[in-house]
Amino acid sequence: MKKLFIVFVVMLFGALTVNAGDKILSKGPHGETAYPATSLSLTKAEIAKVKAGNHTAAIVLHYAGNDWSTAQEKGLRDTFGKMGIKVVSVTDAQFKAEKQVSDIETVLALEPSIIVSIPTDPVSTAPAYKKAAKQGVTIVFMDNVPSGMTAGKDYVSVVSADNYGNGVASAHIMAKELGKKGKIGVIFLDVDFFVTNQRVEAFEAIMKSDYPGIKVVEKSGFTDPNKVSVVADAMLTKNPDLDGIFAVWDGPAESVVASARAAGRKDLIVTTIDLGNNAARIIAEGGMIKGLGAQLPYDQGVAEATLAAYGLLGKKAPPYVAVPALAVTKDNILEAYETVYHSKPPAVILKAAGM
Repeated sequence: MKKLFIVFVVMLFGALTVNAGDKILSKGPHGETAYPATSLSLTKAEIAKVKAGNHTAAIVLHYAGNDWSTAQEKGLRDTFGKMGIKVVSVTDAQFKAEKQVSDIETVLALEPSIIVSIPTDPVSTAPAYKKAAKQGVTIVFMDNVPSGMTAGKDYVSVVSADNYGNGVASAHIMAKELGKKGKIGVIFLDVDFFVTNQRVEAFEAIMKSDYPGIKVVEKSGFTDPNKVSVVADAMLTKNPDLDGIFAVWDGPAESVVASARAAGRKDLIVTTIDLGNNAARIIAEGGMIKGLGAQLPYDQGVAEATLAAYGLLGKKAPPYVAVPALAVTKDNILEAYETVYHSKPPAVILKAAGM
C-alpha cells in the first residue's frame, strides 16, 4: 500500500491547527518558498476574538459545481463555522474574467469582512480585487494572485496544493505505465494561470530528466474546458501511434478518455491532476486513467479560512502556503479518496474497486 500524506484539522483545548506533512516542491506566484500548512495555528483566545467580531465571508470562485470547488467550499464553510464566520455568498465565474469582475462588484455590495477567491486572470481582474482591498476587505487567494498586489499589504496570503509536486507524481505514474518508453502528448490550459502552468512544467521536466525513452511529440492547449474533446480528437488523429496523454486536470482527462474510446484506443495511458469522482471511478476500475497527482481541496479550504482569521486579527501570515501532493493509483484509490474528501468513497467508486 502506498504511503498517504494527510492534511487534517485538530481541535484541542480550543486551539485550531492545520497539520500537513512531507516536502513541498512548488514555489509561490512570486517565487515565494512554500510555508507548510502545519505551521498555521490559532489559539483559543484568538478564535474567541474572531467569533466576537460577527464577521462574514464571500467565496468568489473561477468555476463551481465541480468536485474540487465543492470540496474546497466545504473546507472553508466548516472552518468558518467553527470561528462564527457566516458565508454570505458563493459565486461562479464560469472561467470568464469579465463575469468574475462583475461577481466581485456584487459581493462588495454585501460588505463582507472576508473574500476568499481564485482569480481567473491575473491582469483583467486586478482592479476589482484592488478595489476590495482598498475598502478594507480581508482577502485570501486560492492558487493565483492578481497583478500588482502584495502579500501582507493588499491580501493576506495565497494557498495552493503542491501543483509542481503533483505534476511530478503524474509524470512518474505515466512512465511506470509506459515501461519508461513511448510517445506522449500533453494537453494544457492555454491561459496565464499560475498553478496549471506549474503542473505542465513539472511533468515535462521529469520526463526530460528521468525518462529519455519517453518523448513528448505534441502539446495542445485549450481555453474552454468544455471543448477539450476537440483538442484530444485532433491529437489522436494526427498521432495514431500515441502511447499516452497527460491532461492538466481531471475534467480534460475525462474528455481524453472519451475521445480515445471513440477512436478505438482502449490502450491509451492517461494521467492527470485532481481526484474528481469520475477520475476516481476510472482509476478504481482499471480504466485508461492510470493515476494522478491529487490536490487536497478540503484542506486548502481549511488553510484559507484560517489565514482569513490571521488577517482579521492582524496576525503576521506567510505569503504562500501549500498542502502536499498525493500520488494516486489503483493501489491506494480508496484511502486516497478519504484523504482528499474527508469522507468515505461513494458506492459507485467502491463498486468499481470491487468492494
